[in-house]
Amino acid sequence: MTQKNQYMSTQEAIDYFDSLDTVAADDMIGFFWKGEGVDTDHAMDGMLEASNWWGKAFIGPNEVHPLVHRGLVKDRFYVNPGLLPLGLLTRLPFRDALGPFLFPVISPLISTRKPKARIRMLEFRGKVSAAMCYDQKPINDCFRKIDADTVFGWMDFKGMEQPYFFKLTRNETI
Repeated sequence: MTQKNQYMSTQEAIDYFDSLDTVAADDMIGFFWKGEGVDTDHAMDGMLEASNWWGKAFIGPNEVHPLVHRGLVKDRFYVNPGLLPLGLLTRLPFRDALGPFLFPVISPLISTRKPKARIRMLEFRGKVSAAMCYDQKPINDCFRKIDADTVFGWMDFKGMEQPYFFKLTRNETI
């Protein structure tokens, strides 16, 4: 069962993001980060959780796994975001109900061992902070620090009108 995420309006999430301090890319490297969506009435709300999204893995500056998922056989596996039709997925009816059943079936076809993103310092909304840049999609996940072990993320996806927000909590050393 999918847990209920924190709710904020889009404007509240934008204001909150803008109020936070920056985070250095080096502070994120070397750790698995547990993810949690922040519901803002975005088309992607609940979609990651329905697919058993676990979080992200920051191995090194050029070795980031942007989509770490819980598996049926493996505790965690990495998904290749280049193989996911995000636009289509956001329009599927009943996607949150189908995700827990469909995702495990297709996971062998979309999993990867190769990192599919990198982390850099990037200027976004007037501040230079850590950002994860996807290799195959026009997406930058921009981060701001909530506290020493928690960051707030803004998925900046070219062509997507409303931003998608999430939180990451430092979980364990890689």
